Amino acid sequence: MQSEDARYLKRKVKGGSLDVHPTEKALIVQYEVEATILGETGDEMLGDRKKCQKIIRLKSLNTNTDVAALARKVVEECKLIHPSKLSEVEQLLFYLQNRKKASGKEKRVVKPRDLTPFEGMEIDEEANINKVEEYVELLYEGMEEKVKGATLILHLARNPVNLEELLENETALGALARVLREDWKQSVELATTIIYVFFCFSSFSQFHGLVTHYKIGALCMNVMEHELKRYDLWQDELQKKTRTYILHFRKEHEKAFKKYQGLLVKQEQLLRVALYLLLNLAEDTRTELKMRNKNIVHMLVKTLDRENEELLVLVVSFLKKLSIFLENKNDMAEVDTVERLSRLVPCEHEDLLNITLRLLLNLSFDTGLRIKMVQVGLLPKLTSLLGDENHKQMAMCILYHISVDDRFKSMFAYTDCIPQLMKMLFEHGEERIDAELISFCINLAANKKNAQLICEGNGLKMLMKRALKLKDPLLMKMIRNISQHDGPPKHLFIDYVGDLAAQITPDENEEYVIECLGTLANLTIADLDWELVLKEYNLVPYFKDRLKPGSAEDDLILEVVIMIGTVSMDDSCAAMLAKSGIIPAIIELLNEAPAYLIDLMHDKNAEIRKVCDNTLDIIAEYDEEWGRKTQREKFRWHNSQWLEMVESRQMEEGEPFMYGEDGEMDRPDLFYSTDGITPASGAVSPDFFSDPYAQNGDGQHGYDSETNFNTLKHY
Repeated sequence: MQSEDARYLKRKVKGGSLDVHPTEKALIVQYEVEATILGETGDEMLGDRKKCQKIIRLKSLNTNTDVAALARKVVEECKLIHPSKLSEVEQLLFYLQNRKKASGKEKRVVKPRDLTPFEGMEIDEEANINKVEEYVELLYEGMEEKVKGATLILHLARNPVNLEELLENETALGALARVLREDWKQSVELATTIIYVFFCFSSFSQFHGLVTHYKIGALCMNVMEHELKRYDLWQDELQKKTRTYILHFRKEHEKAFKKYQGLLVKQEQLLRVALYLLLNLAEDTRTELKMRNKNIVHMLVKTLDRENEELLVLVVSFLKKLSIFLENKNDMAEVDTVERLSRLVPCEHEDLLNITLRLLLNLSFDTGLRIKMVQVGLLPKLTSLLGDENHKQMAMCILYHISVDDRFKSMFAYTDCIPQLMKMLFEHGEERIDAELISFCINLAANKKNAQLICEGNGLKMLMKRALKLKDPLLMKMIRNISQHDGPPKHLFIDYVGDLAAQITPDENEEYVIECLGTLANLTIADLDWELVLKEYNLVPYFKDRLKPGSAEDDLILEVVIMIGTVSMDDSCAAMLAKSGIIPAIIELLNEAPAYLIDLMHDKNAEIRKVCDNTLDIIAEYDEEWGRKTQREKFRWHNSQWLEMVESRQMEEGEPFMYGEDGEMDRPDLFYSTDGITPASGAVSPDFFSDPYAQNGDGQHGYDSETNFNTLKHY
């Protein structure tokens, strides 16, 4: 009881679901126990809930049993089953009655989860749950007896049916935990066996509290740290003996190496079962945080040097789970995680390769780790996997992330990546192209060398044919990126000017039209008769309509303006546009530009701020009114930043005398306006307030302005 007022315990049982036992003739009843401590007045003071299950064994059930009668008896005798579930019980009993048994003398293989430390390990049917006390007594004797006792209990624990009964035997579990704590350094076999017992419990979430109670997770962390140090010592000793024996004593060298191999096999079995247990416990993020504080990431990365593929699958799986949290990802960035993973790509073990790619994908969201991936030579390795049906999706997603960085786009031209991507594009037929594939292609097309490779043969012709037929805006975006490069690729577009111009109509999808306009606007080709194009496809009225205020989205208006700029390079076309009355609409847009620039003047991106500042300075030279507005905005922003800084410092230093009783400042004179400070003549130089971010030391922390199509996730 937590206080003297607590006097009464209220216990409530709620029935739950019914199911058949996976291996025995038995029903499993899931239920919930709710316990509440009440005070003398009947008020609830403390409460707790626990999910439980009861196993109803039906030894008499056979092919001649009256299922209906047995169902009634079960419902009558088991108070956890509501009478309304009689028909459900009868159906489950009928299923059990007709379920086929395993043939012959084949022993059962129990797999509590998809992953188990030792695949195919069989249950010893001779172990008896009624003899647990005898097995526990062995734990108090010599080392061989301890191993035997722990092994017998393990045989019981590997059958999920026995776990609840073992749970009730606190003596047995306490003895196992004590022996592990005291003797794990003395015997690898003993430590492996006892940890495996607790792993069986950790395979079910409802038993995690038990494993935590005996601090088995912390012990496993200690075991891992110790064994990794032992491994380093073995390596050093083996190298010394190799140098000594290799010249004079070949047989001694072989003997030493064989001994090392035997020790390594036992150690890796211990590491596997310990890691499986920790991985199960890591379902709770609070437990996972404790593991991180004990350096789990560094230990796992260090284990990546092993050759045991089953151990590596487990280690990489654990790292992948951890990598979704920023702190863990940063820990991985501090050590040579990517370097150690690179040797696993490619590998013959399918599961290991798959989980390694998924981990690399999670890490590839980090710019620094993407750079490392390129530095260690992963780009050609990943490219080679594009032809593997089982792994091409993961490989493509990682390569997509790498292609976001302009520094690495050109490197794809020296692999067979682009021919493979073009083949994938054309294999889609009229189906929608996968978002990852087309996004990857869009990024690569932004590089001139890649664009030339894409256009080789009939590449551009096939792309245009597909894009025009399906009216695919993303495919057209890829084509638009190709069209921006000077040289041979741009001249190939002359044959498609008419096709592109024909797409620019009010009835077409706006996103698709934007890409078509953008492609045409990139075609700054001499001697191209733009006047003829505009007349033939009646584009001038379309342009004028889109330049009206509120008639279109900003992106479309921008492309129209750029297109007008491109066609105006043709003198006759420029004259035609001037006569059409389109210039006043452009001027009206220009009048709105300063307001947009002022809004972007304090953008987080340093380059955007720089462009806005320079442009506003030019505008101020020609328009005094906008010059004064710009100065006032710069001063207002700078002043608000200063006041915010002062206020935050006062809050941190705890200076209550600066504030009144209601939390307001007692110095209203500090809240001055710009009136009377900025001279009416606008004489204060804009340079004084040019870059508040740089003054505050934030000039180097602009956000990455690269496009991300939001199609990729953590796998």
